[in-house]
Amino acid sequence: MTKAKEKELVLVVDSNLGRATSLHNACVESGCRTVVARDLPTALLMISQHVFGAAVFSSRIGEEGDGWSLAAVFRLVFPKAYVAMIDRERSVTSLQAAINHGADELFDNNDAPVQVARSVVSAISQKSNETVQ
Repeated sequence: MTKAKEKELVLVVDSNLGRATSLHNACVESGCRTVVARDLPTALLMISQHVFGAAVFSSRIGEEGDGWSLAAVFRLVFPKAYVAMIDRERSVTSLQAAINHGADELFDNNDAPVQVARSVVSAISQKSNETVQ
């Protein structure tokens, strides 16, 4: 796995502690720093207190679909950041939600956290290369 050029800060929001921990570990191993939140109020507080280069959100945090709204808020606050969403499945409905809420990439629950972390690191590295050129 490639390492992130800079220690970018990544917000991970998932109410499933096992998946949140796995995502955190995979991002850290890839060279990123993470902030993990398991509920909506904590995630909103973290968005107001830090500058993030990327985020990984579950589509369900407290209620079904609230992760999509959080992604839209994150996109408004950090318009150039990479946003990954994790949904129960990849379907036309979830792809529409990803587009409508500003997500860059959609994963399903069965995708490995390492795969998600690779996408985050790749997006951060591309952003760094575009900034340098």
